[in-house]
Amino acid sequence: MENGHATVRQVRYLPAIGSPHGVEVIDLAALRAMDPHRRRAHPQRPDFHVLALIRSGTGSHEADFHHYPLTEGSAVWIRPGTVHRWSDIDACDGPLVLFRPGFLPGFTAAETTAPACWHLDRPRLDLALLAADHLRREHDTAARTPQLANAALLTHLLAALMLRALPHTPEATRPTHSGGPDTTVFRAYRSAVEEHFADWHHVADYAHALGYDVRTLTRATRAATGTGAKSFLDQRILLEAKRLLAHTDLPIAGCARRLGFRDPGNFTTFFRRQTATPPAAWRSAYAGTGVGTSVSTGVGVGVSQA
Repeated sequence: MENGHATVRQVRYLPAIGSPHGVEVIDLAALRAMDPHRRRAHPQRPDFHVLALIRSGTGSHEADFHHYPLTEGSAVWIRPGTVHRWSDIDACDGPLVLFRPGFLPGFTAAETTAPACWHLDRPRLDLALLAADHLRREHDTAARTPQLANAALLTHLLAALMLRALPHTPEATRPTHSGGPDTTVFRAYRSAVEEHFADWHHVADYAHALGYDVRTLTRATRAATGTGAKSFLDQRILLEAKRLLAHTDLPIAGCARRLGFRDPGNFTTFFRRQTATPPAAWRSAYAGTGVGTSVSTGVGVGVSQA
């Protein structure tokens, strides 16, 4: 967050030496060793993907106002921009896969529809762990012996891991590299929403900018996410509103301005319509949960901030 009001640490992807390929595999033990001050337990917002597989142990994780207990077989997918914290991973073991946006093209639907946390039964967990280990070994080989590095191979191994680890979903929402027309349209719409949601609050604005009609955006968004283009846009605005209310000390009017609402009353109406709660009441209720701990803003160093 910006303007000196932040309680969320912005975390940049900084690959380890010899790891220029946009993907890296460590484990939870290494994360703990690199983070003796337990910054992982405070809110942070990475600009990269993190996939965690819990091989053994128990703990907990929070992502965008949802609490997830972690047990053997838990899988966690933190997307870029998610505000999350490792509430308790002291007793957890398992791999962490970090990768940059764009390193794994064609997973648009899965990024949108897969949950932040799900559970793998033992046979599927074992296969996912094997896939993660294969990716780690290939990455380590590429780092040690650059002439053997193969970015395409790393991409395919990461895709194989994601396909093995993702929860069971209908084929329409499975990741695909085919890039059909609806996928292409939705990818463009999602990118535009991410860039302009604080300024453009109407689907027609995106349709005009992208050269599609509103019905095309709605069809493509529904195919990818199960919801319409307007609902997708509203949920993105709402998520950022909750982040501002929870993790900054901006007044309600300031949150409204940051999200492109010229009239704070319109922002209150929007928020109440989406949540059935006024923004001030939602902020108070969230503060009462005790999870809005304030930490200083900073840029992470390497993977210690995953």
